[in-house]
Amino acid sequence: MLSDCSSAALVSRAGSVDWLCLPRFDSPAIFSRLLGTGAGHFAICPAEPFEARRRYLPGTLVLETIFDCERGSVRLLDALAFAHGQRQHEVGLDTPHELLRLIGGVAGSVVMEVEFAPRPEYGLVEPLLRHTQEGGRTFGGPNQVALNAGVGVELADAEATLRARFGVTPESRIGFAMRWSPTEGPGPIPCPADRVAARIDDTVQAWRSWEGEHDIYEGSRRELVRLSSRVLKGLTYRPTGAVVAAPTTSLPELVGGERNWDYRYAWIRDASLTLEALYIGTCPDEAEDFVSFMTSSAGGRVDHGRPLQIMYGVGGEHDLSERVLSHLDGWRSSRPVRVGNGAWCQTQLDVFGELLNAIHLYRERLGALHPEIQRFVADLATAAASRWREPDAGMWEMRGEPAHHVSSKVMCWVALDRAVRMAPQLGGFARTGEWARERDRIREAVLERGWSDAKGAFAQAFDSDELDAAALLMPLVGFLPASDPRMRSTIDSIERELGADGLVLRYRTAKGDNPDGLSGGEGTFVICSFWLVSCLARAGELERATAMFDRLSSHANDLGLLAEEIDPVNGELLGNFPQAFSHVGLINAAWDLDSRS
Repeated sequence: MLSDCSSAALVSRAGSVDWLCLPRFDSPAIFSRLLGTGAGHFAICPAEPFEARRRYLPGTLVLETIFDCERGSVRLLDALAFAHGQRQHEVGLDTPHELLRLIGGVAGSVVMEVEFAPRPEYGLVEPLLRHTQEGGRTFGGPNQVALNAGVGVELADAEATLRARFGVTPESRIGFAMRWSPTEGPGPIPCPADRVAARIDDTVQAWRSWEGEHDIYEGSRRELVRLSSRVLKGLTYRPTGAVVAAPTTSLPELVGGERNWDYRYAWIRDASLTLEALYIGTCPDEAEDFVSFMTSSAGGRVDHGRPLQIMYGVGGEHDLSERVLSHLDGWRSSRPVRVGNGAWCQTQLDVFGELLNAIHLYRERLGALHPEIQRFVADLATAAASRWREPDAGMWEMRGEPAHHVSSKVMCWVALDRAVRMAPQLGGFARTGEWARERDRIREAVLERGWSDAKGAFAQAFDSDELDAAALLMPLVGFLPASDPRMRSTIDSIERELGADGLVLRYRTAKGDNPDGLSGGEGTFVICSFWLVSCLARAGELERATAMFDRLSSHANDLGLLAEEIDPVNGELLGNFPQAFSHVGLINAAWDLDSRS
């Protein structure tokens, strides 16, 4: 993943940008070969067989790829540029929407190939390409894209694709700069090719200045936490403070299956948990932006007439209606490919707890709460107090019948518990007595109706015997300690019945009286597996927790990136990628281990 904190690109090991949405994470893709042949790419690689080695330059999301060939080696640097000169907290504002690529010879002589095939609107548009003095640019469709190519690169145009071959030696430094602009604008003017190296260096310094300002984690797993913190920063839409769940859509939870969803939006749950993880990993300034985003997106009020949505567009949009892109085959023929997400209109009561927990965590950094925020917090708590008895879709967004999910009740308890703690900061909006009474009633109900005698564990829903890994949240949010006999039994039951090769399923998709409304199965869920690590660590099982953490971390790709799920059979990453939830889990689990070691 490359990121400029407005959008993201995915680059293959073969040097091909196969996914890029501009100007925002949720904009229609310009390159989407990830989801369909012929849907657009920007490839740079040797014209002969090669082996690739990759890494992020230290402290950045700037990608270095070394291509080793029989006759030599070549270095490729890739970055989505920040505005020139940005440092620390301002990093990500006013991004130029520019992709920078720099080729340099390392040893010997290698012939390189370039293919530039923009296909806006997820491959629906095959634009007209025209040569310019510097390279080429597109005409047609709702986007304009221009490419500047370095000296000595002769681009040929055929079938709406610019191609070139050129030699690279150790003395070579050849830059490419691609820039986007809307059709109604004056047209994009990319960075001159001979300035690409300097612009990449400036972007490197921007990333390092952000990390240097926020780098507070000192545990033994520091490098893993630092990388995950950068990934979470890269999933932040800096103009508004929104945090996307992932930069992709429709990467399947099972190859060939239908569980293919668009994650390029701001889920309250995911974003709130991201802020909690960043608090551990980097202690950032992003909290104020996110709370402002949530307050404005919800219109400043939450009640039965104006409920809190579970997710919003990165600009605060409410309508995220789901549709299918039938012209795309999907990753490894996994259809359908969806844009938008129908879960936006679901009822998920757990979001009150995640959001209020994040606000509570950052209450000191936020300072004196503005009356708008005071009222918003009070509205969230009052909504949790009045609605916790309702059934909902649950935190896993099941598309079957609503149920009384235990995890949703627990998170409503969290909402009220944190609101009671924050009551002195809420002025006349506080309803402390009412919130405390309902908090205690939720606890009684969960302990009585959420427990399954048959499984010796807390269940997925009231009066059910089905298990759900979401029960592992109980110790993590302070509902019950991990050492409590009921939690120890629950942890053991989940590990036994939902475990698969040391990893954890969310729940059994084909079992129960309340199926999730979807066909087929899915992989093991990364954040649930990290929750188990955290629970084991808190229960004093450090050896087991450490072994599981190491096993989980080993499933990351060569750059340390994690998807949503892992195939328990072959260890392959599944689902949208990289996934904020997964890196949140890693940071929290690392802290639980390091703080107890």
